[in-house]
Amino acid sequence: MTRIRSNIRHLVRISSIFVALIAAATFAAHAQEKSPINVMGYKIDAIINPADHTLTAVTSVTFKALEPAPVVQFGLHGALKVDKVTDESGNALNGQRGPNATILVTPSAPLTVGQSYTWTFNYDGDLEGEGGPVPGLKLAYVGDPISYLLYAGAWFPMVGYQTDRFTADIHVHVPAGYKVVGSGEVTPSAGTPLGAATPAEARAARAKKASEANSATQTSAPAGDVEYDFKWDKPGFPGTIIAGKFMETSPAPNIHLFTTEQYKANAEDYAQSALRIFAYYTSTFGLPESYHINVVQLPDDTVPAYWAPEVAAVAGNRIPGSTSFRLLSNTIAHQWWGSEISPATNNDAWITNGMSRYAELMYLRDSAGEGAMQAALLDVSAGALAYDTIPLTSAGRLNVWTPEFQSMTLEKGALVFHMLLWEVGRDSFLKILRAALSQYSDKPITTADFEKVAEAQSQQELTPFFSQWLDGTGAPDFHDKWAVYRLGNNKGFRTIGEIQQSLDLFNMPVQLQIQTDGKTANRRISVVGTDSQYVVDTFGRPRRIIIDPDDWILKNSPDMQVRVDILKGQQLVAQGDLPGALAEYQKALQVNPQSSLASYRIAEVFFTQCNMQAAVDAYRDSLNGDDDPKWTEVWSYIQIGKIFDMTGQRQRAVEQYRQAVQTNDNTSGALNAARHYIQVPYKQGCSE
Repeated sequence: MTRIRSNIRHLVRISSIFVALIAAATFAAHAQEKSPINVMGYKIDAIINPADHTLTAVTSVTFKALEPAPVVQFGLHGALKVDKVTDESGNALNGQRGPNATILVTPSAPLTVGQSYTWTFNYDGDLEGEGGPVPGLKLAYVGDPISYLLYAGAWFPMVGYQTDRFTADIHVHVPAGYKVVGSGEVTPSAGTPLGAATPAEARAARAKKASEANSATQTSAPAGDVEYDFKWDKPGFPGTIIAGKFMETSPAPNIHLFTTEQYKANAEDYAQSALRIFAYYTSTFGLPESYHINVVQLPDDTVPAYWAPEVAAVAGNRIPGSTSFRLLSNTIAHQWWGSEISPATNNDAWITNGMSRYAELMYLRDSAGEGAMQAALLDVSAGALAYDTIPLTSAGRLNVWTPEFQSMTLEKGALVFHMLLWEVGRDSFLKILRAALSQYSDKPITTADFEKVAEAQSQQELTPFFSQWLDGTGAPDFHDKWAVYRLGNNKGFRTIGEIQQSLDLFNMPVQLQIQTDGKTANRRISVVGTDSQYVVDTFGRPRRIIIDPDDWILKNSPDMQVRVDILKGQQLVAQGDLPGALAEYQKALQVNPQSSLASYRIAEVFFTQCNMQAAVDAYRDSLNGDDDPKWTEVWSYIQIGKIFDMTGQRQRAVEQYRQAVQTNDNTSGALNAARHYIQVPYKQGCSE
């Protein structure tokens, strides 16, 4: 990753990229395969040893057979070696490694449909490097100062990622000095050995258990260890454990923040943000499954954020900053949308993914105002249209870790909720959300279930709405033609117009803003099909008519196409495909040759490639463009200054930094950076 990318990637929120990473963890090759079993619960006994990066575990999984399968496939991290698999009678079962971080277990006889089974897995391994279910993404790691065992990392045998709900009784041994965060009640208390009066007795009991499970290997917890015991007895997704040398901040009895010393200065503000977010969501959606939330720091080399019941985990480098609350609010929203209710299948993932994304926008509006939400909606709309090639209700045919799946379920899903709010009104919208949560608490929900709830709570026929946005693709590109007639007797003016768009089945109310010589008038117009007429009377003469001025509808336009092309380019940069990214940015310039953002992104790529002359030219194109967004100006000056420093032209570099200071734009610390480089020349290379 280059220095320039690390400095400025947060300037524009690439929402579909970072949220894709939040939900990315799943199995690439078999994500859509239906398992022949339904897991009901786990009992996990694990030893985390950060000093040598090892995990040792004994896991019992209780499940019900859905099919008479001769072989059952579980996901299990590829770095973990399975020593033995036994059934409830202690009989050994044949377990062999399969592809893509899986293990194939052959029962002694084909499973009987409807019967419950309990199988016990004994395994250990070094969780330091690769081997997880998603190539190139670390989802399970043991080491200092933070060890993380994310449910998505398949550190225990699993099926049905985020669709097959289960209970969990998890016991974790860690060395003294570590705090462990997990889901559910900690019994009898953190650091107390389970089933033994002293730590020594606990270690002896555990060593005996390991010896009985695998006579060839005797494993015991290190001397001086402590045990954390977590019990989550509601069907859900509690399989995430994070252990670290944490300091704890608690702004309220139900809010706990766990961070390393590195982020001590930010801890109090971040904990207060968590408190405000949790309170807002509680007042909006109702009480969650649990009134407790543990916000915990993740290392920077894994996903930016992750959630589990009572857990909101965020990477340390996402904690500081004035807009850091956005990622936190999205993550906490999953306590309702993902934990309390979950999608029945990946075809239904738009409900929880989309609503957690929209909850983030709702909180943004509440905390930063309508303008902040409107700006964010433009980015979300670009993500929604970036891969709008198949209906949301068919998203399950995609691997859930792809940008396509994420853009569809997160961004377009969020826009579906935004448009539903416009369609039914705020009161009905909140009733729909609360009813869905209460009726399907601790249960999976289907798209059909949600549609029934929406119609019942709003008392509206919503088939056209859901048919358009869930079962179809595409978005309208509105055009308007109108004529004005003077009314007699000084009664004002009558505007007769027609709204045109290309979707034959479109059927929604659309806001119409009529700007006149006097007051601005707003009307709610029913748009049905490709041509819809309207008549509006105003006292003042209309001068301008705007369709959907507040962006309630997901719609196409040339400006939006520019945003979509740039977003796709940013995603390709994140994947390391720089030629592909340049092609997307060039598409954006073809639509809008004055796009400052497209030129800026092109300059980033050239800078990454150490093509300094091309980078300077592109940064200057950005400065000469439409200045949208405004921050491209200050950062173009800074980046040109860096290039001059790198090529030994110090005086010219300082001139650029001073130009940056004169903009008085401190987006993402731009002024601080410019003043620093005025004093200290930029010395890093283009590839650093």
